[in-house]
Amino acid sequence: MTAPQILTILGSILFVLGGLATFVIAYRRGPGSWEEQLDKDARKADRSRIPSVFTRSKAAEVPEPTVESLPTSVAVAVVEEPVEKVHSVVELSASEQGVNRRQFFNRALAASFFGTLGTFGIASLAFSWPKVSGGFGSDVSAGPVQAIKDAIAQPDGTITPFYLPAAKAWIVPVSDSVLPNSQFAEDLTVADGLTALWQKCVHLGCAVPWCQSSQGFECPCHGSKYNQIGEYEAGPAPRNLDRFVVEVDAKGEFIIKTGSVIPTERAPVKSVKYPQGVFCTAAAAE
Repeated sequence: MTAPQILTILGSILFVLGGLATFVIAYRRGPGSWEEQLDKDARKADRSRIPSVFTRSKAAEVPEPTVESLPTSVAVAVVEEPVEKVHSVVELSASEQGVNRRQFFNRALAASFFGTLGTFGIASLAFSWPKVSGGFGSDVSAGPVQAIKDAIAQPDGTITPFYLPAAKAWIVPVSDSVLPNSQFAEDLTVADGLTALWQKCVHLGCAVPWCQSSQGFECPCHGSKYNQIGEYEAGPAPRNLDRFVVEVDAKGEFIIKTGSVIPTERAPVKSVKYPQGVFCTAAAAE
């Protein structure tokens, strides 16, 4: 897993945690709806009209003055009609009310959901999108053809395939005498006497190593075996090892097109001798 992919996953997790934090803050510290605020103001005003116990007790001790006991000017003021204080309630428009707690919660939840969904969508594309500049899935150069051939050929007449990690491929020679009678005479998997085999076993995908003693490929997982040019020999594998389309460019370098995989069925007639020595893994029955 690459660093950008790890960062994308961590970003998604942080985004989800941020959405949860937004919800908690909105739920526990929200100011409440404007209706609740108006109810609180009304209750406060009602409580202000009710005299306290202390006021009532003091009022009980002092006798209420009568009109006869007051001077004429004061008595006239007392008998005047009292003015009743009216509390008016003004309805607020939607713009004046603002965003209440429920609306804030709904919007925050929707933003978190769609943000997380988009982040995971981008992460999925990053995982599945093929690389276009180097690496598996693109054209990979294995180097000069002659240098590869020199590395493959051994003094005792055996071969040791050239392994290229960037392409996940084994490069093996295909002689001119073998090519005309093989399954690969008319495709694009052989260039200048070399072919590239995908290291993945076609049975269950295990990486297939090279066995120097038997001069073939032997899967350590379930015992499938292939000769030195990838033709099926034994085991549960359904077909030959897959090959890549290859070419030699103008600079004389061997190019493996890892985005173009060629599968082939089991060869009815084997093109090379196998095994040429002892097996590296236990023999497997077909």
